[in-house]
Amino acid sequence: MTTYIYETIPADNSTEPKVFEFQQRMTDKPLTQHPETGEPVRRIISGGLGIMQKGNASAPSPSSCGSGCGCH
Repeated sequence: MTTYIYETIPADNSTEPKVFEFQQRMTDKPLTQHPETGEPVRRIISGGLGIMQKGNASAPSPSSCGSGCGCH
């Protein structure tokens, strides 16, 4: 299962959103309410760690990420 990050949607600007993690399948619909409090929530999209490789996967290229940054 995948762990997603959600935050509550405050009713007013003086309240800070509460951030929490929730495990669910990738095929499940995103939550719309906090599972414990019933508050409205939205899923946070965050950057993941991805490794891109140029060319043949078994033969690493000089620049592993393919951007020419020199991270080899």
